[in-house]
Amino acid sequence: MNQRLAHIALVVRNYDEAIDFYTQTLGFELIEDTPLSDTKRWVLVAPKGEGSCRLLLAQAVGEEQQSRIGNQTGGRVFLFLHTDDFWRDYNRYWQNGVRFVREPSVEAYGTVAVFEDLYGNLWDLIGVMNDER
Repeated sequence: MNQRLAHIALVVRNYDEAIDFYTQTLGFELIEDTPLSDTKRWVLVAPKGEGSCRLLLAQAVGEEQQSRIGNQTGGRVFLFLHTDDFWRDYNRYWQNGVRFVREPSVEAYGTVAVFEDLYGNLWDLIGVMNDER
């Protein structure tokens, strides 16, 4: 059996501001931006590199979805971004105005810092050592 996560839906306020943050601020690639209707688009972004799971940017519709923007996991870290060069990415994100809510620390699995995306969702930036946690 061979399975993998292909996409994770991320509820966003606006397609274009989310695309800008993920591509310009974090350096992700815009994989696809296809209109599905007058108000709905299929928007995929992904970190550069092989085998990355993609984020499906899903513009919120209605009060319930809008209430989830920035807090899809109840305040816990939502996504874990592994990098081959922690300090390169940490410094680039910091220079691009990304807000880090936990400073870098060295853990058994690598160097990690927690940052917020443009909506407040929490991410771990992890420079993985030997373990692929």
